[in-house]
Amino acid sequence: MQHIRNFCIIAHIDHGKSTLADRLLEFTKTISSRDMQAQVLDDMDLEREKGITIKSHAIQMDYEYKGNKYTLNLIDTPGHVDFSYEVSRALAACEGALLLVDASQGIQAQTISNLYLALDNDLEIIPVINKIDMDGAMIPEVTDQIVDLIGCKPEEIILASGKSGIGIEEIMSGIIERIPAPKGDPNAPLQALIFDSVFNSFRGVIAYYRIFNGKLTKNDRIKFFHTDNIYTADEVGTLKMGLIPKKEVLTGDVGYIITGIKDAKEIKVGDTISLVSNPCLDYIHGFEDVKPMVFAGIFPVVTEDFEELRDCMEKLQLNDASLTFEPETSQALGFGFRCGFLGMLHMEIIQERLEREFNQTVITTVPNVSFKAYLTKEPDQAIIVNNPTEMPDPSKLDRIEEPFIRAQIITLPDYIGNIMTLCLGKRGLLINQHYLTPTRVELVFEIPLAEIVFDFYDKLKSCTRGYASFDYHPLDYRESDIAKMDILLNGDKVDALSALIHRSRAQDFGRKLCSKLKDLLTRHQFVIAIQAAIGAKIVARETISAMRKDVTAKCYGGDISRKRKLLEKQKEGKKRMRQIGNVEIPQEAFLAVLKLDE
Repeated sequence: MQHIRNFCIIAHIDHGKSTLADRLLEFTKTISSRDMQAQVLDDMDLEREKGITIKSHAIQMDYEYKGNKYTLNLIDTPGHVDFSYEVSRALAACEGALLLVDASQGIQAQTISNLYLALDNDLEIIPVINKIDMDGAMIPEVTDQIVDLIGCKPEEIILASGKSGIGIEEIMSGIIERIPAPKGDPNAPLQALIFDSVFNSFRGVIAYYRIFNGKLTKNDRIKFFHTDNIYTADEVGTLKMGLIPKKEVLTGDVGYIITGIKDAKEIKVGDTISLVSNPCLDYIHGFEDVKPMVFAGIFPVVTEDFEELRDCMEKLQLNDASLTFEPETSQALGFGFRCGFLGMLHMEIIQERLEREFNQTVITTVPNVSFKAYLTKEPDQAIIVNNPTEMPDPSKLDRIEEPFIRAQIITLPDYIGNIMTLCLGKRGLLINQHYLTPTRVELVFEIPLAEIVFDFYDKLKSCTRGYASFDYHPLDYRESDIAKMDILLNGDKVDALSALIHRSRAQDFGRKLCSKLKDLLTRHQFVIAIQAAIGAKIVARETISAMRKDVTAKCYGGDISRKRKLLEKQKEGKKRMRQIGNVEIPQEAFLAVLKLDE
């Protein structure tokens, strides 16, 4: 155990985590130069296309230092705020973390957020300034920022470049000398924490774990603490570029286990593995349950595909533990799922992965957050409203509370005015303004979560030319004037387009949505009225005129009464058609709400 080190790399988006991981793998000869490619640990096509890490990736490296052989377990983590749950799980399996800061960008919001996560887990932090060979590198300024933030000495900070391989040796020696070896009792009952799992169509569920006490041997009878299920360890081993089978995995190590489980529900990330013959008395603490921020409905395009979609969602949930879902029905779209996501990017990635990895084309409804409704009969009993259809009757309603978040924005002083305008327009309250350095300012706002769900992040980037970083934490629920807005097509409600929105913004929102739907819906043989309504009050309306066939074209001259007879006949037909006519809604209409300001 003295020769094992478990560590992860944490940083803001685009500060070079995956590139540094590449250099470490190359330096320790874990991967041959022939197999080397950029961001080698990002194995999803989606990660490569977008240039972001979505999943944490664990890999083992062997390194010789001062005559001793060391085993290093590295976990590369995502940087985006939507995937912070992946980071928290990686931290639970480590004793130390490399905190990466880009020399040209300095400390950003997610750097601070991930640092606090690591400090909560009592990890040893090794600060690294990355990209020091870039033209815009501000090494003295960034060094001062890190010293202010962590309280370390300037000489403890390692200067490196993931691209050109500068400082890799210093990082390796820093990992071995500064990160403590894992603690644990090899003779105690087995206690291992599952921090990730993947689904393999041939082998079933493969769980990744870190052993805290005891050891795990092939063919052991094991049980999971939370589900009480008992299995046989068909194969155990460690993680290199592939899975390396071994006879046993010892205390302090990170490894994988295959038990032949085919059902995704049987393994829970954060669960503890123990032996049947000598079980541990307590499970490992250190995982909180995920709190979804944004809710949206996901429905199959063809209702018969519902069961297939359920299987795909379960397999995806295994790979992404922060996805939560439950079945729901919609009058407009049939059977589907109500899903909870950590943010809009998370939602986009899940939708994309369903299409790519499982060939599932889905319709996603308007995303919204969960509110608390209190009835006049029971003013102390809260009803959680995740969906506009669950909203109680307004006549029985006492009050509604909506979730607030604490938003932390770090930017340049030039953009303070733009950010103030944006946040105050989103019903935000300025709590604090604090200069980290003369050229970096931190703004703290309290904003309703519903206001930042749609397009806040995009607008923040455009009004600051990309020089703002954003991070948020949930606060509490506060009373608010929330109304349910329905969209009616020829008097029929389309429940998939309903939204819960603050009353002051409802009219403006309704008007924009109606005009957007007018552009998207195809013209029919009859008039279509698109209306936005709050209760019985119509707040906006657009009309799509009917397509008209020229029924008088066959009349050559002659009396007007003959033409009028044909037109009256057409008018009657249109009236009857309107009574029984159904409006076809294209898939783009359900996504129109997200792109209202374009």
